[in-house]
Amino acid sequence: MDAPWVKHYQPGVPAQIELPTESLVALVERSVAEAGSAVALEFFGATTTYTQLGDQIARAAEGLRRLGVQAGDRVAIVLPNCPQHIVAFYAVLRLGAVVVEHNPLYTERELRHMFEDHAARVAICWDVAVPKLRALPDDIALEQIVAVNMLTEFPLVKRLALQLPLTRTKALRNKLTAPAPDTMTWARLLGDGPLAPTHPRPGVGDLAVIGYTSGTTGAPKGAMLSHYNLYANARQGEAWMHGARTRKEVFYVVLPLFHAFGMTLFLTYGILKQARLVLFPAFDVDLVLDAAKKHPPTVYCAVPPIYERTATRAAERGISLRTAKFCISGAMNLPDSVVELWESTAGGLLVEGYGTTEASPVCLGNPFAASRRTGTIGVPFPSTLMKVVDPDDPTREVAQGERGELLIKGPQVFSGYWNNPDETAKTLLPGGWLRTGDLVTVDADGFTTIVDRVKELIIAGGFNVSPSEVENVLRGHPDIADAAVVGVPAPTGGERVVAVVLLRPGAELDAPAVRDWCRERLAAYKVPREIVALNELPRSMLGKILRRQVREHYLEGHPG
Repeated sequence: MDAPWVKHYQPGVPAQIELPTESLVALVERSVAEAGSAVALEFFGATTTYTQLGDQIARAAEGLRRLGVQAGDRVAIVLPNCPQHIVAFYAVLRLGAVVVEHNPLYTERELRHMFEDHAARVAICWDVAVPKLRALPDDIALEQIVAVNMLTEFPLVKRLALQLPLTRTKALRNKLTAPAPDTMTWARLLGDGPLAPTHPRPGVGDLAVIGYTSGTTGAPKGAMLSHYNLYANARQGEAWMHGARTRKEVFYVVLPLFHAFGMTLFLTYGILKQARLVLFPAFDVDLVLDAAKKHPPTVYCAVPPIYERTATRAAERGISLRTAKFCISGAMNLPDSVVELWESTAGGLLVEGYGTTEASPVCLGNPFAASRRTGTIGVPFPSTLMKVVDPDDPTREVAQGERGELLIKGPQVFSGYWNNPDETAKTLLPGGWLRTGDLVTVDADGFTTIVDRVKELIIAGGFNVSPSEVENVLRGHPDIADAAVVGVPAPTGGERVVAVVLLRPGAELDAPAVRDWCRERLAAYKVPREIVALNELPRSMLGKILRRQVREHYLEGHPG
């Protein structure tokens, strides 16, 4: 019997998907064969067809094979959104190797733990980020860096314009590319011809991606996602966006491909739909709207601040967004004001969804129908089950409507954490149930509302921020004796990172200097937006800082 929430699905959305029996390599090869001369990628106006994409994947795979990459090897990708990112992703998978995605804006300190953990010997890296990989300790397994210059994928006229001897163009050029001596160039990697078509392909159950996600202890954990997990989630997305047309949709890739949300929406689902993927290295509202004048988006998935800025600027510039019919917001709560603003401009509903890296990542969403309920994260996707349990005893389900921890089960749920059986056992329960760490309430129809988190991660700008990681950096500052880092509501949805610190005797708080200290050691979204000094931090009897009380104390002194 169908779950109660299925009757609220958009008409045409099935209760169950057809489960995959082949790998993501088969997915991309089918799209290349069927779409052929259709545009797959657009980057600042330059286009790549599906046939060209397939050829580049085969050439990159051969280049990696010549570097010694074999099935099961991990290959690090450290790239912003660019055509080379998509080619690299599928080239690694073609060999049966494992993609490990990294934020190219991470510091050397942040990258170090991940490289120690996954032990990739080869990294495909944005040339601007190469010095951070060079700074990794000698005992890291990394042997070969393939440097990617994004400018090579720009249209010729834009490349020539960036060579002009002007201060502004020089600054932009230096921001987009940098010399990377003693590395292999991307062009050289692709220079030895295509991989032999007979080279063995991975199986549907093989490991495809390791995605790092922060934990309550602050140490990133590598979620192991198989071809089956990721392909299943792409098919779930295809079912949910009922009415999206093959080879007719235009996806705007404004979310980072290294993030689980962007990876599934664009790298797998977008390629599955044989769509035109319009790539942006970073979100720039005017670049987005400039592109919209020529090939306006039909699929525009983002986070609330991006929706708000896009709609506001489009109205200012008089640019229509009526083509945008499939819009899913995730990673942070979606305010009603943003929904109203976006839907006054766009041609379809803006609905909120929910995911976690361990679930590939999407597992719940609001229907693209009148049955959607703003303020909730929706209902489970097709072929997905949920239950709500006592977080202190996950074997006991709570009564309907009672607050409890959300558990998820489905084909998109991961198999565990890389090299971390203890954390796997805590997170993945018998029967395949995933502990999400989120406290929710669920109504009689299955619509789910997040009310709190068991784990104390902060959701800032759509990214997980571990309070422990930021606290450890703050404690290294010479003026700070101790620190507590919490998330407080941001006006545009999500949270702001706030640090409450205990100063050393005689020290005075210089907040800008402390933020500069953090910027040198943390990605920008982890840097505290506000730093407050207290004479004492609330602690438990064992001396552990009570972050919940810190947060409550801060909000009492800063209402609204």
